Amino acid sequence: MNNDIPRHIAIIMDGNGRWAKKRGLPRTAGHRKGIDRIREIIRAADALGVKAVTFFAFSAENWSRPKAEVSMLMRSLDNFLNRRLKELDEDNIKFIVIGRKDPIPKYLQEKIRESEEKTAKNTGMVVALALNYGGRQEIVDAVKLFAKAVVAGEAEAAKLDTDTFSEFLYTAGLPDPDLLIRTSGEMRISNFLLWQISYAELYFPQKYWPDFTADDLKEAIRVYQNRERRFGGIGAVKKDS
Repeated sequence: MNNDIPRHIAIIMDGNGRWAKKRGLPRTAGHRKGIDRIREIIRAADALGVKAVTFFAFSAENWSRPKAEVSMLMRSLDNFLNRRLKELDEDNIKFIVIGRKDPIPKYLQEKIRESEEKTAKNTGMVVALALNYGGRQEIVDAVKLFAKAVVAGEAEAAKLDTDTFSEFLYTAGLPDPDLLIRTSGEMRISNFLLWQISYAELYFPQKYWPDFTADDLKEAIRVYQNRERRFGGIGAVKKDS
């Protein structure tokens, strides 16, 4: 593998329910297995030199799922942080959550706050968890924040450009994703990082998320490295290191 590693990889962790159904298991078993898979991919990405990984864990639309499934997902995420927070901190990883806080359960909000505070000064890879997240909602929230800044005299509408607007997004401070991976073979963006993935390379492996391994991540990066990124131009553009 060459040194042209994507700085930021965004991952839509799709196929947990189908993985479980294929094995005659309840959907919740697939979600638990999927959450456990996150640890392996974090470690693999960090070892490869990726600067940031954003996992799409729960969308703003997912609240319509059965209450028992939603409750299990929230508890599983809480358990993941309870088990892995020390490890993330020891690995110098900065952990953040993007998305709206409410109606995430208060106990999970508290665990998220604790995790973000504990890892805030870490200087290694950034792991972002998109929770209660929607791309359109993020853009609306950014517009509202910018409007408040204009009213407060902290920004000028006439000077707004794409770089300035990006500073009001949940992902402010992170590079835009170079590579978007959606597992399970589905070829949809599903309202994920709509602004940020404007020029990302898209990769749709057939494997369900619970089966997606470190080797599969390496294969995704190999595919990425063999693509020519033009960013609207007519020739290849060298990616930043």
